[in-house]
Amino acid sequence: MSAMLSVRDVSAGYGGRMIVEGVSLDVPAGQIVAVIGHNGAGKSTLLKAVFNLLPGRRGRVRLGDTVLDGLAPQRLLAAGLAYVPQERSTFPKLTIAENLRMGAYLLDDAALIAERTERVLALFPALRARLGQLAGTLSGGEQRMLEIARTLLVAPRAVMLDEPSIGLAPKMVDTVFDTARRLAGQGVAVLVVEQNVRKVLAAADTGIVMEMGRIVLADSAASLRSDDRVARLYLGAAGRAFSAPAHP
Repeated sequence: MSAMLSVRDVSAGYGGRMIVEGVSLDVPAGQIVAVIGHNGAGKSTLLKAVFNLLPGRRGRVRLGDTVLDGLAPQRLLAAGLAYVPQERSTFPKLTIAENLRMGAYLLDDAALIAERTERVLALFPALRARLGQLAGTLSGGEQRMLEIARTLLVAPRAVMLDEPSIGLAPKMVDTVFDTARRLAGQGVAVLVVEQNVRKVLAAADTGIVMEMGRIVLADSAASLRSDDRVARLYLGAAGRAFSAPAHP
């Protein structure tokens, strides 16, 4: 299956110190690829590097046939690559409806905006019922839903989610991953960094394990769920250690 999002030999860091080194991965359309690993493994840095938020990033990134190297984040979004950061990014003093309109700032076709807004609200019926409510009064999970909904107004071909379940109640965690699966079902390529290993591997098609800024294991999500190295390091069970990196 051809990749919608293709990352090749990407390296990046902060202040001259490399955090991510030589990472390559593919995210096919209609699939979820999960990136797991301990804190400090470079997972969030990888997403920022792909979205060209780090100066001096090396490597190549493509979205379908489009080369994304060197493009500013706004142009990446216009090209079809969306990024939902770990940090809250709603506008708390604006309503849900106003936040959604902010997500459509790249569009100048009122009919298209209305059509996409309707499509997004069909995915998030809880938001539809509260369009006039200030975003700052929403729970953490509801704000996360709004962030994802706002991102979808540009109809991205690929979405990157950084720790989407962090700080959320268990029910909202399930909602987040159900949403990711629905996006994949619509043909979107989804790349998700997540600490909740059980939940993300249950939702994902493929999993990637990072350690010290490198990929050390990549396999189907089902295989990783039963891999005793993953069980030992991330699921609290006994198992053997990783041996050699899967991608030198």
